[in-house]
Amino acid sequence: MINQQTGSDLPLYSTSFWRPVESDFSFPPLEESIEVETVVVGGGITGITAAYLLQKAGIQTALIEARKVLTGTTGHTTAKITAQHSVIYDSLIQAAGEEKARKYYDANAEAARFIKNTISELNISCQLMAQDAYVYASDASGDKQIRKEWKAYEKLGIPGEFLDETDLPYSVKSAIRMPDQSQFHPVEYLSELLKEFVASGGHVYEQTRAAELEKSEKPVITTAQGYTVTCRNAIIATHYPFADFTGLQFSKLEPQRSYIIAARTAAPFPEGMYISADSPVRSLRSVYENGEQLVLIGGEDHRTGEGNRDAAGQDTEEIYKRLAEFGRGQIGVTDVLYRWSAQDLLTLDGIPYAGPITENHPNIHLAAGYGLWGMTNGTMSAMITSDAVLGRQNPYAELYSPQRSMNRVAAGQFLKQNMETAKEMIAGKLRKSKEDLEDLALDEGAKIKVNGEKAGVYKDAAGNVSLVKPVCTHMGCDLEWNNGERSWDCACHGSRFNADGQVLEGPAVKPLAKLDEPVYSGNSNKE
Repeated sequence: MINQQTGSDLPLYSTSFWRPVESDFSFPPLEESIEVETVVVGGGITGITAAYLLQKAGIQTALIEARKVLTGTTGHTTAKITAQHSVIYDSLIQAAGEEKARKYYDANAEAARFIKNTISELNISCQLMAQDAYVYASDASGDKQIRKEWKAYEKLGIPGEFLDETDLPYSVKSAIRMPDQSQFHPVEYLSELLKEFVASGGHVYEQTRAAELEKSEKPVITTAQGYTVTCRNAIIATHYPFADFTGLQFSKLEPQRSYIIAARTAAPFPEGMYISADSPVRSLRSVYENGEQLVLIGGEDHRTGEGNRDAAGQDTEEIYKRLAEFGRGQIGVTDVLYRWSAQDLLTLDGIPYAGPITENHPNIHLAAGYGLWGMTNGTMSAMITSDAVLGRQNPYAELYSPQRSMNRVAAGQFLKQNMETAKEMIAGKLRKSKEDLEDLALDEGAKIKVNGEKAGVYKDAAGNVSLVKPVCTHMGCDLEWNNGERSWDCACHGSRFNADGQVLEGPAVKPLAKLDEPVYSGNSNKE
């Protein structure tokens, strides 16, 4: 059925397949200043896992979340528990060498074992299913990557099999199978860890945004509401750090968005989890809702703020349409039931950051940069940071260390990434507004010149208008309207705001400035 507002059969609004179970949880905001042994900032897979491990070990821990737990990237994932992260191992050998590339595999395999063992120990019902993982190529360019990746598997001794066909209902040129991987329902899994955390004496505070961090022997986090959390150790698991630390992490992370639809298909989808080496990326796996099989189709990754961009902003509706068209043409999609997007960060060398931010601040820990593979990387980051708090030596701490030096590949990526950011800071100021306020359609947003000032305007389905200053409160970059998510996105460092200016994604911690709606005179405001 065609939706009149989107002009397609896509759902009108973004809703994650994983979200409904979250209504079981509700935690109060922090409304007083407190002191605890450890504070964990961020209610996703890293924050919840780290808090669970610390409280289990007897460390009094508080978990604070800016919105609701599990509503961030973890609640918008494809939820693959795998060490096969597309075609990463050949790249890791080039960037970091064979020893570190093999350690990356071992770290993610260990994280996968931890998840499965925890599910077994706590008897968690979370749709855990054993699946093989496949990375495949449909064209010559992808085939070249697959063959290089297979050589990397052989060099590193990674279990796998090279194939020239798969069970997908369309042909491939080549593929690599990694056996004995898994898929699950991440929110059901983490909900049980939260219950265990609270039952053992941990505290959770929602709607509590960390705004400032005082670095000292006893760090102090100040919330947006003005309350403080004093602690011996802090773990910052907010994807993008909410504070710009001495380590300049904001300059070493690139924000990326990816897109997913959940759809019915005419025929059953085969066993296995799949991702293409070709561009644009296509990721596929099955899920079940009330006993009915659906298929998740993901991909179309791009730097935040730059998706299908034109003068009006980002036409991300077109991205969803491309995923649906692929599904209809290749795997027999009949109905699209859900659509959503997620945001993650890329590091300079492809390995996450987890551990103390600098050697001068060993009690402030960072966890970020999972490269769109957060189930295992996020879990390992929680294991590394919790071990550091507990004084334990983690075998992967050095590999993931935020303090590691840049190799040649990372240095080149650092220059490229920050040149892109600098270019965006200038280009955003020069980019012209497109429309008049009176021409804005229902459920449409745009940057418009209002009373001589560039304004970010959204008109909802009822005709109510929100006007904000479309300038990021993090470092002053101009924002782009994202029509698929109804948000204002920053291409510099990935901050995102809703139509009313409230923060959706950091590193920004302050909302957008509100602008007054003018009494429209009928004269054109167009530049």
